Amino acid sequence: MKVSDLLTLVTHVKFLNRWIILFVDLFLSILSTSTSFVFLWYILGTEITNRTLIDILFLSTSCSFLSFYLFQTYKGVIRHSAFTETCRLALSSLIKVLLLLLAFHLLIHTFSVRELTLGAVIDLFLTFFILTISRALLIVIYTIIVNNISSVQGKLLIYQGKNPASFLFDASLCDKLMFQMEGFLRWGDRVSLRIGKHKVFSIKSQVEFNHLVNRKNIKAILFTDYSTVKEESERLVRYCEKKKVRMMMLPSIDELKKGKVNLRNLPEVRIEDLLGREEICINMDEIAASLRGRVVLVTGAAGSIGSELCRQLCTFGLKQLILFDSAETPMHNIRLELEEKYPGVEFYPIMGDIRMIDRVESVFQRFHPQYVFHAAAYKHVPLMEENPCEAVHTNVHGTRNVADMSVRYDVEKFVMISTDKAVNPTNVMGASKRLAEIYVQSLSRAISKGEHLGKTRFITTRFGNVLGSTGSVIPRFREQLAKGGPLTVTHPDIIRYFMTIPEACRLVLEAAFMGRGNEIFVFDMGTPVKIADLARRMIELAGLVPDEDISIQYTGLRPGEKLYEELLATKENTLPTDNAKIYRAQVREYDYNDICTVLSPLIALAIKVDKMGTVKYMKGIVTEFKSRNSEYEVLD
Repeated sequence: MKVSDLLTLVTHVKFLNRWIILFVDLFLSILSTSTSFVFLWYILGTEITNRTLIDILFLSTSCSFLSFYLFQTYKGVIRHSAFTETCRLALSSLIKVLLLLLAFHLLIHTFSVRELTLGAVIDLFLTFFILTISRALLIVIYTIIVNNISSVQGKLLIYQGKNPASFLFDASLCDKLMFQMEGFLRWGDRVSLRIGKHKVFSIKSQVEFNHLVNRKNIKAILFTDYSTVKEESERLVRYCEKKKVRMMMLPSIDELKKGKVNLRNLPEVRIEDLLGREEICINMDEIAASLRGRVVLVTGAAGSIGSELCRQLCTFGLKQLILFDSAETPMHNIRLELEEKYPGVEFYPIMGDIRMIDRVESVFQRFHPQYVFHAAAYKHVPLMEENPCEAVHTNVHGTRNVADMSVRYDVEKFVMISTDKAVNPTNVMGASKRLAEIYVQSLSRAISKGEHLGKTRFITTRFGNVLGSTGSVIPRFREQLAKGGPLTVTHPDIIRYFMTIPEACRLVLEAAFMGRGNEIFVFDMGTPVKIADLARRMIELAGLVPDEDISIQYTGLRPGEKLYEELLATKENTLPTDNAKIYRAQVREYDYNDICTVLSPLIALAIKVDKMGTVKYMKGIVTEFKSRNSEYEVLD
């Protein structure tokens, strides 16, 4: 075996077996006692027979074992020993000597009080000294070994931030990371601080940061939480980008438990982390309690939002989870994932199309779901602008089918996932989602007024773009970066709201829990992001220079696209809810019979694939629908 292989093997060993440590400690303790009494024989001339020596060894073994067991000195990880471990060694050495004195007094009468006292004092200090030195020696040996391989893995600093919890970071995690932990990093004047055995380094500028990185050969900065990354997005993150220092995220306990990440392959800071915001506080325990033991149907279950909803629902103790989607390969993938991660969950992947009323009804007839999360929809603006009939057929007619079956089969709650593009729509996709909202809300209103039989409560949620969804801008930019650019942006001033997929799904679940029926919930999406700035930031995160290493090209607004999205229409206002980040929209009310009267001809036009007729009819129902940069502007 090569020396380098041996060094790597040693650093991969998590810790010595505790029984080995106990055996070594016992040997060293017995050696200390023996040495103490040999010293008495040599200096004071005390007579020690073979029988007495055997008794001393037996009693030392027994007393040492009792004291070590009492203080659990053999259970600590030696290379991370701290002051508390030294105290344990001191106390265990003291108790061992006191037990020995008591045993000698009762069983061995060879020694005088003076000899016993002197021997006990020598034994106490010798035991403590040898045990402490042995641990220090092991730490030094381990440090030398780690230093020998640190040139391959690099050194790491943990950023302190404003959260003092980062100081509680367990240095043992760095062994699992295979990084040598150099210390902690903070902002401010230089001060002489240490946390445990690690030094705290202070910086105040890019120059000081560069000097520290060069002097200590720092290869990575570890952020302990997402909020710290967000706080430092314009300072430390920029410093790391310019110096090409890796930035890594410490995963949460939940992520480690669920196996999403492991400590040997930590995720690096991504653009999603920089776009993050203060997380909306949601009581997932209450939501889980309301869904426990229920049958839940998710349409569009293989999509970005639908699949994440399924992942979160699998943790709630459902009776059954029904996945409904028409996309075969994505459905196969989510099925394999759920089977692996949630083997105890009873779920059924059902292939089908929400536009086929008989297929939809067969699912309701078989499973009788109590909750329906309707995520199935066509969502890509340019495609739907070119295919308006399919947008109406799926987003309007498909939603109508699922909603009608929910009422017929006594679903308790129907939660529809809508979009900010439904507000003052400028494209077919947004208008089709607005029509779906209108139908669902008018049906809910008719049920609440006793004009339509049923008990289903309908709830709608609106939010903006989700980070990382299929076909969204960030995955597209990553692909373009991997190819060497350029990054394409439609307009230099275009802005969008962003939310992570897991957070969007948690908000949908919160809406399902808090909704009482006939509501549209809108979420606080935070600050909008200029897409051109997003592109530049992604280039910088890749360690490149915008417009030098990678260019940005502006391609012009696509059909139906507008520079900004709204979360509330101009004729709507909001009411607060129990959650400060969630609002209830006050929307215009529509009569259910009137809506049914106008939707049937619209769907008939869509089925006949009459593009212009379909869009013209949509504009007659959704009067705020004004096309932008589209062939349908002539119909306004």
